[in-house]
Amino acid sequence: MSQGTAKKNRNGNHRGFYSRALQEAEKLELDEAYHIQGVDDEIALLRLKLRELAKEQPERIDLHLKAANTIARLVKIRYQISKEQKNSLKEAITRVLTEIALPLGINVGMKKL
Repeated sequence: MSQGTAKKNRNGNHRGFYSRALQEAEKLELDEAYHIQGVDDEIALLRLKLRELAKEQPERIDLHLKAANTIARLVKIRYQISKEQKNSLKEAITRVLTEIALPLGINVGMKKL
């Protein structure tokens, strides 16, 4: 099995290094977790937990800050784009400007080609 990929058994369930340590019910949950993309669920759950913590332990500012920092890191990850995505976006914007905006006489800081 290659790193970062999970093989499926005959039942369609994922199996891998960690699944060996799980109960059957947990293996089903693990299979469900494999299909989740992104970190939106984690961000939402942490926000709920932070609210709960603030209500139940308002004096624990240290824990509030740790939770808030974790949320901030996840939000940063959520909106981070790769270098390739940045280049593709830049190329798409340039194409729109050169093919549409400039011919229409709209100058948005680009030189006419």
